Amino acid sequence: MPAYLYETISSRFPSPNKAFIENHDGVVTTYRDLADGSARMAGVLMALGVQPGDRVAAQVDKSPETILLYLGCVRAGAIFLPLNTAYTPNEIEYFLTDAEPRIFVCEPRSREKLEPVAAKAGVAKVLTLGVIRDGSLGDLFAAAPPKFVDVARGPDDLAAILYTSGTTGRSKGAMLTHGNLASNALTLVDFWKFTSNDVLIHALPIYHTHGLFVATNTLLLAGGTMLFLPKLDADAILRLMPRATTMMGVPTFYTRLLAHPGLTQEVTKNIRLFISGSAPLLAETHREWMARTGHAILERYGMTETNMNTSNPYGGDRAPGAVGFPLPGVSLRITDPETATPIAQGYIGMIEVKGPNVFKGYWRMPEKTATEFRPDGFFITGDLGKIDERGYVHIVGRGKDLVISGGFNVYPKEVEDEIDAIPGVIESAVIGVPHADFGEGVTAVVVRDRVSALDEKGVQSALEGRLAKFKQPKRVIFVDDLPRNTMGKVQKNVLRDTYAKIYS
Repeated sequence: MPAYLYETISSRFPSPNKAFIENHDGVVTTYRDLADGSARMAGVLMALGVQPGDRVAAQVDKSPETILLYLGCVRAGAIFLPLNTAYTPNEIEYFLTDAEPRIFVCEPRSREKLEPVAAKAGVAKVLTLGVIRDGSLGDLFAAAPPKFVDVARGPDDLAAILYTSGTTGRSKGAMLTHGNLASNALTLVDFWKFTSNDVLIHALPIYHTHGLFVATNTLLLAGGTMLFLPKLDADAILRLMPRATTMMGVPTFYTRLLAHPGLTQEVTKNIRLFISGSAPLLAETHREWMARTGHAILERYGMTETNMNTSNPYGGDRAPGAVGFPLPGVSLRITDPETATPIAQGYIGMIEVKGPNVFKGYWRMPEKTATEFRPDGFFITGDLGKIDERGYVHIVGRGKDLVISGGFNVYPKEVEDEIDAIPGVIESAVIGVPHADFGEGVTAVVVRDRVSALDEKGVQSALEGRLAKFKQPKRVIFVDDLPRNTMGKVQKNVLRDTYAKIYS
């Protein structure tokens, strides 16, 4: 039995000379380079003592070699553990201690500060890999033969561990199998109509499920090409658009591009599909993009533990503010958060999903894993949502973001939608803050445009008659920007901490 995920991918490779990655510096990685390079990486790992099931952690900058390392892990039977490049040494120590990787790979410039951290965590070897194949792993890679007999791995064996963002409690390692990753990518190839003719603009990080699994695995299984950018760069993206057919991004991509004078229907005419995810896309952004380019952004819904769960249709109505329908093979239901019983269409509840895309559980946390799954196998996502009369799924917010004010449940998204519709408002975030009388006070943090004279009373007055009194914000705070994580999600935990004493 070969390595299941790699066998699934390589069985669909196009011509060996076809470009898979064109890097920002013009260097091309062909499908032959991908096969040979991943074999070299797998051989290096095995020579370093990596056994099937061992973890290989990597905190490195985005490069084609990082993709080769990922596939090398898959072929060697190891478990790939990508780490956010923004993590501090203190955070890295936690991940290394928890995952106990055999090898830790970091940037050459970071070795001096991270080697003691790895040693403290008991990591056997620290290697370095830079963006130009420099570093100790780069040297071993260059000297390794381009042949490798893949280690047998089945669909249920682990291929990767991705740590959740840890906004509440310590980060949890989501265990993703070969079958999870292969099945989801195959579904996306078909659902989003990817072929070997597709050229994807890839400006996402590759330590996250969006850039590594949704984008990379899908293009691999389609036999397409990726134009690799190190990060979001509106100028560079617009230069590449005439050569591309698709783009995957987070909402920030679209707002930045909308702010660029070079975004026109002419420059986007070759693109057949714009996809957005990882954070909610404002309905206004969706409408502005359509007006400016003639394209309807396709929004979808996924998470670290499940890859993609739903998607707006490829050929049908891509509803602003909705994330579409469950993908083929994925079951989705809305339940009462307290009783776990399914609730009627149109009502808000907990989103639960089940399918071949759903992870195996949390690394070394069997009790936590058990509490996150229903007896019939549905995973409790922690996201609140509803299904409308047309069957479209809408995400209302995280369960932990629910505000309970005076005994009443307040769903932040409902309040945010009303605030965002007020002239002069760019975006808003609604949070619950401790309040002596109400338990939690509904609090709005608002970004307004630079010319607006809108003030707190103006927002509150605009909401009168549009929301029940208990849903209306007791305080409105104006900021220049909302805090976001690297994938563009608003960090409401940061806002709650910042304004924790506003009613004291």
